[in-house]
Amino acid sequence: MRCLGIDTSNYTTSAAVFAGEVLENRRMLLPVKPGEKGLRQSDAVFHHVRQLPQVLAPILERGEAMDAVGVSASPRGAEGSYMPCFLVGKGFAQALAGAWCVPIEYFSHQQGHIAAALYSAGKLDLLRKPFLAFHVSGGTTEALLVAPDRDGMPKAVLAAQSLDLKAGQAVDRVGVMLGLPFPCGPELEKLALKWTDKVSVRPAMKGADCSLSGIENKSAAMVREGREPAETARFCIESIGAALDKMCEALLREHGSLPVLFAGGVCSNSILRDRLSQKYGAWFAAPEFSSDNGAGAAILAYKKRAGL
Repeated sequence: MRCLGIDTSNYTTSAAVFAGEVLENRRMLLPVKPGEKGLRQSDAVFHHVRQLPQVLAPILERGEAMDAVGVSASPRGAEGSYMPCFLVGKGFAQALAGAWCVPIEYFSHQQGHIAAALYSAGKLDLLRKPFLAFHVSGGTTEALLVAPDRDGMPKAVLAAQSLDLKAGQAVDRVGVMLGLPFPCGPELEKLALKWTDKVSVRPAMKGADCSLSGIENKSAAMVREGREPAETARFCIESIGAALDKMCEALLREHGSLPVLFAGGVCSNSILRDRLSQKYGAWFAAPEFSSDNGAGAAILAYKKRAGL
C-alpha cells in the first residue's frame, strides 16, 4: 500500500509518499523577494503551478502507481475554510488519481500538520483518542481539541486562539525588521540563541486566548532604541512561548489531563520545544515534519484506506 500526499500551502510546495513509513518527503519553498513579508495568493498559485511538477518528478519518474492520493484541500476543517493556493494541489491530485484509477482523499492542511507531527513523534496511536493539539504557523495560532471522527480521521474543535497576529506572522515581521530573509523562522532562532541574558515578557491573555500584536510593536520599539538584534529576536520567541504556555495551562485546567501535541512551522523552534516539552511532556515534530509538508496527507490517506 503506497499513498501519495500533496500540499500546496502559502509557504511551500510539497509531496510525500507513505507506505507504513515516509519514503519520500519533498518540498520547495515559494520564492519571496528580499524585504517582503509574504506572497499574494495569486503569486502563490502561480509558483505552485511551476514548482509542483518539479517536486513530483522524482516520485513519478519511478513509474510506481499509488494506491491512493491524499491532498490538502483547505486550510482548516471548518466549513467555508478556503485558500486559492490549495486548488493547485487539489487539481494535480485529482488528475493523478484519475490516471491511476485510485481513490482520492481530501484533508485540511491543519489535519496534515497534526498527522505529520504525530508520525514524527512516534505517536500515531494518539489518532485513536482525544488530545490537545496546537497548530502554530504563519496563518494559524490555534489550540484544538482533537478526537477521531467516525472514519478515524482527526476532527479538530477550536479551543483557543490568537485574537490578532499569528505567531508565524510575528516571527516573520520581527525577522524582516532585523534584515533576515523570509520566511524568517530558522534565522531568527539562530539569532535568538546568541542572547543568553534574561528577557522580560508578559503574555497578553483573554481567558485561554492570547494576543500577539504587542510582540511586533515592542520589537519595533527595541529596534528604534538600538537594542541588540539578538535580544529583540529572543524577546519575540520568548513572548510567543509565554503565550503558548498560558494557553496550554488554561486549557488543561479546563479540560483535564490530555496528551499535548505541538505542530506547525513555528514549533520547530528549539527554544519553544525546550520550554513546553519540559513543562507539559508535550510531543513535537522533528523540524522536517514541523514545517509545511505533504507527509500528513499521505499518512492520513494510508490510514483511511488501509488502517493504521
